[in-house]
Amino acid sequence: MHLKPIVYVISLFTMAFSLLMAVPGLYDLSIGSPNAMSFFQAAIGAILIGGICVLKTRSAPFRLDPRQIFVLTNLSWVTLSSVGAIPFMLIEDMSFTDAFFETMSGVTTTGSTVMTGLEHLDKGVLLWRSLLQWLGGIGFIVMAVAILPFLKVGGMRLFQSESSDWSDKCMPRSGNIAQGVVATYLILSLLCTIGYKLGGMTYFEAINHAMTTLSTGGYSTSDSSMGHFTNYWIYWNGTIFMLLGSLPFVLFVKAFRGYVDDLFKDSQIQAFLGFMVIVWVTLAMWLSLTKDWDFFRSLTLVAFNTTSVVTTTGYALTDYSLWSGLTTTVFFFLMFVGGCSGSTAGGIKIFRFQIGFKLLLMQLKQAAHPRAFFVHRYNGQEITSDILRSLVGFSFFYGLLIALITILLSAMGLDMMTSMSGAITAVSNVGPGFGDLIGPAGNFINLPDAAKWVLSFGMLMGRLEIITVLVLMTPSFWRN
Repeated sequence: MHLKPIVYVISLFTMAFSLLMAVPGLYDLSIGSPNAMSFFQAAIGAILIGGICVLKTRSAPFRLDPRQIFVLTNLSWVTLSSVGAIPFMLIEDMSFTDAFFETMSGVTTTGSTVMTGLEHLDKGVLLWRSLLQWLGGIGFIVMAVAILPFLKVGGMRLFQSESSDWSDKCMPRSGNIAQGVVATYLILSLLCTIGYKLGGMTYFEAINHAMTTLSTGGYSTSDSSMGHFTNYWIYWNGTIFMLLGSLPFVLFVKAFRGYVDDLFKDSQIQAFLGFMVIVWVTLAMWLSLTKDWDFFRSLTLVAFNTTSVVTTTGYALTDYSLWSGLTTTVFFFLMFVGGCSGSTAGGIKIFRFQIGFKLLLMQLKQAAHPRAFFVHRYNGQEITSDILRSLVGFSFFYGLLIALITILLSAMGLDMMTSMSGAITAVSNVGPGFGDLIGPAGNFINLPDAAKWVLSFGMLMGRLEIITVLVLMTPSFWRN
């Protein structure tokens, strides 16, 4: 495999990514912060290194084959996470381990953090954290759209390589589809910002939270996260845009082009929204009866917190682990669910549960009628043996990865709840785990450095849907 084109593209990514450091730098400069120059220094250094690599690796026009796209996808996330860690190291004097963990958590939209005292941190640093999640939410497709067309590589190819969802193959083939996804992302981000501002947030708070809401990332400008605010309008605005961030963006593009029916007829969206409503109403009624809360308060708290967990956003509004044993158990299993394929959310994704249920029905029918032949469809597409193999393979490696990370964390001296919930929250890109250490009211700062590297790897595996990373570990991948 020729790595020269891959290094060339990653270098271009690095230069474009580094330019974004000017945004928090200019903001710090406008408010008179002494840390503004640190952002500019980090940007200049990264641009120089990227520029040198571009000059060393530039060649005649080329096309990236599928194997190179896989390598490019993995190396892009690792490289840009390393570059994005530089401002944290310069301004907050963080170790590379902590800075890389914070950045990887940001770009994978996990939301786990090692930073405390957020209210007193440099404003540019807070803005940089939000930008990392906003960019990571759409899989760096913003930069891909700007760069890859010049290299004869469609931006959507990189977008698709970051997901092993078979349903992504059903996306419309259009030369402008990537640009449409970016435009949709920008419009929804703007609308979310307006909603937060109407709820009483400052412009700075509204912009930061809009970026981390739609990207289902969960970074906040306060240690108490969304609990810092008391307006129910803010909670419902966050709930709505977390849900929107968890829906397939390609269907939004089609809806904006006049195919609104496709958005409402999609079985994945119907199942996802139906599931959320059932969870909201059931837990809200339970809390109303057991906590003596009025139903609207219960519904608001349940809707925000469950949506935050299911969509893998990870905002903390209240410590739901203190509500009751039932709610704690429910929230634990909700960490696995995730949103829809082709969205900014992580997790197993709702369509896999749908196909798994159809597979169960298929097996039951086949057992009752051994000689009958059944054809099962999902969203108008036949469920083929390839799809079933993909589903079984992903589910197996998903569980195996969580088990492996849990064992590794336990070997480092962490208790069972911290180890297991930490593994789940990393692979599912949720954010907070359970327990006093990394729970909704906790932080990852006190974990051993080795644990942070293991969790960072788990975040990357989860964000790239596991198979995208595992394929690089097979000998056949590197053979011609």
